[in-house]
Amino acid sequence: MAEYICVLNKDSIIIKPAKKTPILLRMIVLLFAMVCGVFICSVCLKQISTNSKIKIQDIQVIERPSPDVDHENFQISSVHYPNPETFTRAECVHNPVRYFAILSMQRSGSGWFETLLNSHVNVSSNGEIFSVLNRRINISSITQTLDKVYNLDWFTSASKNECSAAVGFKWMLNQFLLWENRVDKEIVADTELLGPKVHVFYQLLYPGVMKHHTEIADYFNHRGVSVIFLFRRNLLRRMVSVLANSYDRHAKLLNGTHKSHVHSTEEAETLAKYKPMINSTLLISDLKEAEITATKALEYFNSTRHIVLYYEDLIKNPTKLKDVQAFLGLPVMDLTSRQVKIHKGSLSDHVMNWEDINKTLNGTAYESFLQSDY
Repeated sequence: MAEYICVLNKDSIIIKPAKKTPILLRMIVLLFAMVCGVFICSVCLKQISTNSKIKIQDIQVIERPSPDVDHENFQISSVHYPNPETFTRAECVHNPVRYFAILSMQRSGSGWFETLLNSHVNVSSNGEIFSVLNRRINISSITQTLDKVYNLDWFTSASKNECSAAVGFKWMLNQFLLWENRVDKEIVADTELLGPKVHVFYQLLYPGVMKHHTEIADYFNHRGVSVIFLFRRNLLRRMVSVLANSYDRHAKLLNGTHKSHVHSTEEAETLAKYKPMINSTLLISDLKEAEITATKALEYFNSTRHIVLYYEDLIKNPTKLKDVQAFLGLPVMDLTSRQVKIHKGSLSDHVMNWEDINKTLNGTAYESFLQSDY
């Protein structure tokens, strides 16, 4: 310790020890250091807490069920390297394949959408494979059919076989069987154009994907199958299309043949001449039933990697097709279709009892369906 030297006179020197620092001063310095430390720590903790909250919110946004799934926030589904039993993939044996399924309802644009997908050089979408009853009669027959499709052993005109980069099919949420001469739901033809009245009845029969949704969702998750939901916003237009297509099954307006889809303006105009009469009494309940079906499907397959598309959006915004290709992990190409739209323009031109329908839907949640024009 340093010492102080005090000189009293020239003959005497007194050496005094240095004064000790007061305890109070030491306590003040220590307290000040503690306060500074606490302040610095609190600032750091706030920054860490803020960053953590942002991350949690981001995850919640990604995982929240939504009708418009942002596929960019989902990891691309696992790739596969199928080993088909019926042929060899040859030089494409090391090319990965992604699996998908299009879940839709009749007359929602699924046929047109599938032709767009199949115009891609690397996509094989094999149509409505479960329209055949024995393929969906139970879960065992369903999984056997799915295995065959995803193993590339399912052959259709759309199959790209060994060089497919994405393979799938379309599956209707409501499988129907047509019975004639029943009047539960009625289609009335314009007798001046198309002859006598025709009555048809739809009976729900073995709706495989909805009846066995738990097992199918497990299968999709296990096999890495991505789901493409395709719905129609304007359910009234969909109803008109359903009724017109059902009538043509009986009337066969195109030279005695029935066509659900056409490739020329002349054919489209011929089919569009038929104006169905919609049962206005059942209209609201029928529209609600279609909404419920779509909602249930989204709930059933919420845990499966999926994207939700709407027919109207695809029509009006071609860039949506790029989103689909990105969702499937495909190189982006211009997709085309030869199909021609049948019911164009205002819906009032395509419904026989339009005044009744207009009166029924005005003032309801479905009023906007009356004005849609595309």
